Amino acid sequence: MKKYFCGCDVGSTYAKCVIMDEEGKILAHSTIRSKINPVQSATIALEETIKQVDGLNSAQELTYLVGTGYGRNKVPFADENISEISCHAMGVHVVDPTITGIIDIGGQDVKGIRIDKDGTVLNFAMNDKCAAGTGKFYEAMARAFEMPLEEFAKLSLKAKNVIPITAQCTVFAESEVTSLVGEGKPMEEIAAGLQVSIAKRCFVMAKKAGTDGKITLTGGCAKNEGLKKAIEQVLRIKVTELPLDPQLMGALGAAEYARQKGLAEGANK
Repeated sequence: MKKYFCGCDVGSTYAKCVIMDEEGKILAHSTIRSKINPVQSATIALEETIKQVDGLNSAQELTYLVGTGYGRNKVPFADENISEISCHAMGVHVVDPTITGIIDIGGQDVKGIRIDKDGTVLNFAMNDKCAAGTGKFYEAMARAFEMPLEEFAKLSLKAKNVIPITAQCTVFAESEVTSLVGEGKPMEEIAAGLQVSIAKRCFVMAKKAGTDGKITLTGGCAKNEGLKKAIEQVLRIKVTELPLDPQLMGALGAAEYARQKGLAEGANK
């Protein structure tokens, strides 16, 4: 009988799901916008992913399921819950075992993670007391610029100069940005200032975690080209690109843990 292993990452902004087989091959994945209810988010993400796998009809048929993320305790049918820090590390290890450091920029926090040779976590640091530099922060800034988030993420790439943003708090930063826009300052240069400000926060988390060697970005904000460029400038590194959507790393790591644990349980029976 074919075995299926699943990881479900219920974040504050998006819910992600990955299903793999016994050999670790990714069979399906999905990403949906999170609902207010994390159980609903997990259920929809699971259903969307299960639909893509021939011969799989429901979550009850999964051999092993690991929940992770902000809403990991609300994933239906989960056999176990594992922290998103561990899952992001394992997910990155699965796609590129040579990477030793992660900067994870999620919807509500920023993390620096140092990875061991087996994909486990050696050390980490997290900024979870303030929304500045997170996905929520970017959404607020895009509103202040009155443009879609995807457009705002690329705006700083056009800047010839950088206008420093002094405010650290999301609310005050939004107010500062609004004032600068009102003064007629170039919007791309304001955006560049925001990206540099966030990159410096990422630098602090990476330094606290002791990340070195090859570093990559995970989370939805990893797709932000302006931020990636700013991080490379501030950290003086070349960010390693992942061969899979960086937003899926938590779910992928959870699926790999599910595979390892599910196969181990089967061998012990």
